Order: sequence, then C-alpha cells, then structure tokens
Amino acid sequence: MADNRQMENREHNENRKKTGNGASERGFGHDRKSGNGPAHRASAGGFAKKRNTTGRPFAEGSREGTPASKREHAPSSGRSEGFRGRSESDRAPQKAPGREIRRFGDRKPGSGEREGYRAFEHRPRAPRAVEGLASRRSALKVLRAVTEDGAWASTALDKELQSAGLNPKDRRLAARLAYDTLDRLYYLDALLDQVMAKPDTDIKLRNVLRLGACQLLLEDHIPDNAATDTSVELCREIGLDGLAGVCNGILRNLIRRREELRIEEEDPVKRISIECSAPEFLVRRLAEDYGMDGAEQILRVSGRDSKLTIRPNLMRLNAAQFEALLGKKVWEWEKGELRDSWYVQGAANIAQDTDFLSGNFSIQSEQSQMACLAAAPKRGNLVLDACAAPGGKSCYMAELMDGTGRVQAWEIREHRTKLIEAQVKRLGLDNVRPMTRDAAALREDLIRSMDVVLLDAPCTGTGEMHDKPDSKYRMKEENCEELIALQKTMLDTVCEYVREGGTFVYSTCSVLKDENERQIESFLERHGEFEIAELPDTIPERIRAAYKTGVQLLPGVNASGGFYICRMRRKRL
Repeated sequence: MADNRQMENREHNENRKKTGNGASERGFGHDRKSGNGPAHRASAGGFAKKRNTTGRPFAEGSREGTPASKREHAPSSGRSEGFRGRSESDRAPQKAPGREIRRFGDRKPGSGEREGYRAFEHRPRAPRAVEGLASRRSALKVLRAVTEDGAWASTALDKELQSAGLNPKDRRLAARLAYDTLDRLYYLDALLDQVMAKPDTDIKLRNVLRLGACQLLLEDHIPDNAATDTSVELCREIGLDGLAGVCNGILRNLIRRREELRIEEEDPVKRISIECSAPEFLVRRLAEDYGMDGAEQILRVSGRDSKLTIRPNLMRLNAAQFEALLGKKVWEWEKGELRDSWYVQGAANIAQDTDFLSGNFSIQSEQSQMACLAAAPKRGNLVLDACAAPGGKSCYMAELMDGTGRVQAWEIREHRTKLIEAQVKRLGLDNVRPMTRDAAALREDLIRSMDVVLLDAPCTGTGEMHDKPDSKYRMKEENCEELIALQKTMLDTVCEYVREGGTFVYSTCSVLKDENERQIESFLERHGEFEIAELPDTIPERIRAAYKTGVQLLPGVNASGGFYICRMRRKRL
C-alpha cells in the first residue's frame, strides 16, 4: 500500500511539472506570428504571449508540455536573463551612435500602448518580512504613482508615508530613494540600457530597476546585496514573479560593469539632458541665459541640500518666545537668514505637530517670505495677493500688518481657495479675505484702490526643480511660452489696482530670464507710470547689492533656491 501511494505521489509530481504548475519560469520570446497582440510588441523585443494547452505561458522555443524544471531560465552562473546562448563578447550591449534615450511613459506612435515588454503578471503576493524592504516598498509606490499614474511626487509621498507606518529612519530612506530616483531618471535609464539586452522593458519592471539602480549608483551607504535582494522581492510583490530573475540578472550586471559605464554624448545639450535628467529644450534655454556651465550647475543642484524653513505666527509669538517653543522640541534648529525664518531638521511629519495645527507657526520658504518683505505692507493697508494659494504669503503679510487692514487673497480655482481658507482659520487671522477670482480679468471697481499688490505669477517652477524633481518631466516648451504670455496679461491687469505711490511686487519661482528680468523690462516699456523701487532693509544686504531689474536667486548659490523678485512703484503725478 505504501509503495502504491509513493508511486501515485511520484506520478502526481511529474504531472505537475508537465502542466506547468510548479516553478514559474519564463524566458524571452520574439514570435511575430503568434497573433497575441500588435506586432510592434514583438518587434520591440517583448515577451511572447504564446500559451500551451494548459493555458499557462511558456518560453519561446520550448515545447508544449516540457517540464518547467527543464525550461531555459536565468542560469545560476550570475548571467542576466536575456543573455542566454550568446557569447561573452555579444552579451554586453553597445550604445548605438545617436540612439535616442527612452523616457518614462513613452508610447509608440499610434499604438496606444506603452513601449516595451509586456510582462506576464501574477497576482501580487502578500508582503514578506525582509529587512529593509518596507522603505523600498514605499519608495516604489511613490515612483510608480508618478511615472505610471501621473501623480505629483510630493502628494504621493505624503499619502504613502501617512499610511505605511514606517519608523522615522525608514521614512527618511523612503523619501530619499523616491526623490533621488526621480531626480536622475534619465541618467539611471541610460545606464540601465547599457547593461540590458533589450532595454525596452515593462514599465513596472523598469521602475523596480530604476529604484535598484539608484541605490547601486547614487547612494553611498547601501550594500549591493540589500539593493538587489529587495528589488527582486519587490518584483514578486507587485506580481512579476516571472521577471524576478531578470531583475536580479540586470542589477548584478550593473554592479559588475558600473565602473566602466559612461554617458558618451558629444553634444553638450544632450549630455547634460541625460546626466541631469532634464528636457533638452530646458537645457538650451538655461544655457542661453547662464552659459552651458551655469545651466549644468543649476540642474545639478540636489534637493538634499534644501532646508525646511518655518516662521512663527507673529500675532502670537515674538522671536524669543518662538525659540523657547523650539527648545521644547526634539528637532535640531538654527536661526535663518531672514528676520522671521528658522531652519529645522529631524521634524518628522511636521504638519501633524500640535503647535503647527494650533497655528503657532507656519512652514514657509525664505524666498516666499522675501516676496512679502519686498511688498512691505504697513498697518491698515489694503493689499491684494493676486495668485495666493496655498495662502502662505497672504497670511504672512496679514501678520506683518499686526492683523489690521485687509488682504484680498485671490485664487482662480475654488478648491485652491479652500486651501487659503484653511490657512487663515489655522492661524486665527481676521484680516484675510480668500476669494475665487481670475487675476487675468480686470475688475473696474478696484482700479487704483490698493496700497500693495503682490503678483506671485504662475511660472515654470524651474527654481524649485531640486525640491520637485518630477516637475522637470512635465515641462513642454509650448507650455513655457503660454506661461510667459499669461504672466504678461496678469502684469498688465493687476498693475491697474495699484494706487499712486503704491507698491507693486512681481515674483516667480523660476530662473528663466524670459519669465523674470526680460518680462519686467518689457512691462516697464509698456507702463511708464511704474519705476523700479529699492528693496527694504529687511532683505539681506548681499541680495540688495545685486538688485537691478529685480533680483534673481539661483539654486546652489542661494540657500533659498531659485526665485525672482522685483519691487516697483507707481509714480505720483
């Protein structure tokens, strides 16, 4: 009886192998005639979707019914899958001259499908307790949300960190990996392409590889095995069991060859575009304004050097009281460059801090504070903040006026007006009036009625790319021209509200001269009734010394990042 049971078990196990219900192993396929989807998938080097009689996929070139244990798969010798049956000299792909570097989310013309392999997907498995995996899992979710779903990195990261339950150390690592990967996306893709037999991969696998490559190439204190092992596990977690071996092989190949990998591009614009991960049109525009070296310097600035800046609610706390409050925190802090700015470190999830929620302080960058100091509102003034959301500048100007006067805070979209309302309520300010209004549409009833008008105009955001790396990939040259035209319209409109002798401040978080210096030069040519006004003493002397047609702050040069401010005055008749 025992012999019969053993024989039945042996036959059962053999049948499991024949029907493919054992190990999930798949190879690369190149069948153009299978009829499984458009031909361009196969021509791009995609996975074949041929299926055997059991309904399970199998490797191209294998026979239906061949035991899974004997199918060709990534060998244990360390070779990456996709290099099977090729000599060592053939295995290392060479960069074709002038080959275009593929960008994330690119689609083949007219196909409606993303370029690359169509991966065999499995149902995602439950997360396993692997050391260091939790932070990588969160970083990958952010990366996928941005590159696959079009989410903003800051929003995706906040959402993930609120739900992931990570400890402070893992939170910091997850945020750093997500942002570092996004910041150097083109560069990581270019180097990965050099170690892959078929670079056009499924976007899900590509994102796992990007995250792994970031750890191997850009991070200083992450062991190679931690980067590769967690990447392989992430493949399995997101349903790419069959590509776990491919992922491991590619990253191992990257480790072996990383010292020899180079971006060999003679055209400096293309080289900087790849190395700094920025659109080529942006590199050209920055080079026109600051020279090629200056453009590269701006684009190489890392968000790691940014400082979280906070300021007290001036209606409640003076400087001494605020420092006493900071002394009770576990944060590291130091006085900032401006009168109301303090830099803090180690403030995990600061937006949930009780003193923040109760309105004792605000999170506001120094450049944003500087625009308000340039406006220099006085007690009892009527002030217009023409593009106000999320409300930080409106609230700071209201506090600078000791709660007197009135600040009209305009925003064109109602949901963004609600952000201003939330700020005003949190800080307990009675002299701010949030309104849903279009700053580009003239209101005749407000002409010459304002003591101060601040136009922090919509812009390309090129001064904040180091803090918002995903913004680079959303930029289009035609959109840049549209923004410049919108800025011109807004300047011509809101300047009408400034009374004689009143102050008009124009600011952007851009470094492009067409949005800043040249924009103001053109405005002054059209509006001779305005003149450049000096910056007040509340702005540091080193910045005032560089003030001409406005002042241009540059990332990497100024701690505050990239920003432009111009203070003007309507002449008295």
